[in-house]
Amino acid sequence: MSKIKIAIQKSGRLYEESLQLLKDCGIFVNNGKDQLKVSVDNFPMEIMYLRNSDIPQYLEDGVVDVAIVGENLLIEKGKNIRTIQKLGFSKCRVSLAVPKEVETDDLSYFQSKKIATSYPNTLKSFLQQKGISSDIHIISGSVEIAPNIGLADGICDIVSSGSTLFKNGLRETVTLLKSEAVLAQTPQLSEEKQLILEKFLFRIKAVLKAKNSKYILMNVPNEKIQKVAGVLPVLKSPTVIPLAEEGWSSIHSVIDEERFWDVIDELKENGAQDILIIPIDKMVI
Repeated sequence: MSKIKIAIQKSGRLYEESLQLLKDCGIFVNNGKDQLKVSVDNFPMEIMYLRNSDIPQYLEDGVVDVAIVGENLLIEKGKNIRTIQKLGFSKCRVSLAVPKEVETDDLSYFQSKKIATSYPNTLKSFLQQKGISSDIHIISGSVEIAPNIGLADGICDIVSSGSTLFKNGLRETVTLLKSEAVLAQTPQLSEEKQLILEKFLFRIKAVLKAKNSKYILMNVPNEKIQKVAGVLPVLKSPTVIPLAEEGWSSIHSVIDEERFWDVIDELKENGAQDILIIPIDKMVI
């Protein structure tokens, strides 16, 4: 039987969360130290641990079938690779930053200035669209040091919390793009492997849906069931169970994490009491 080959970062910010996602999908990885290729026992999959910058080329060449990779890297490399699922972790942005003493946030600051970056293609494309001409210096290491040593007037780099910029006397000004980890696919996937990928993707979606949802239980007077049910935004219909106390029922449903507190406020306003929230492990719809 065929096995689908998946690439994940062998070290760095995506590594731990990629392994956790596989574990949440019921795919258990038992690899020794420094082992770069691992076969999974309980799913038709092989895992390859690769350098982050090499993953897009491996995908394009069909050496690996899918990969968990930063969206920003795919954009920078400009490869013929399909993104099939956003994964919701390792969120960041590619941004321009300047020394903190520079007062303006305007993009025009970078006109005829030197910019240090590890993302030259992304930066060049952005500046061309905005009509800004700058001198781009490509740096593969610590970009943040460039303004401090006089190499550049600003930088273009990945920003998560902004703490690294702050430590180096820089501040973020303009965001070029927002990024997160994605599941990407080679254009050269066989039919048999496509079926395996669909099973894997089904598991991922069940995990992601659960992470973005909460199971909710509440007690509601019977005369207010319709109002409360109208507030609940997901699933076909809430479950209504009569309580031992006459005139009351327990309502069970699922709510989205993004609207959590707004929904809770509405439920209380419409008569819900004794509200209990429970995390969901998996959610199959």
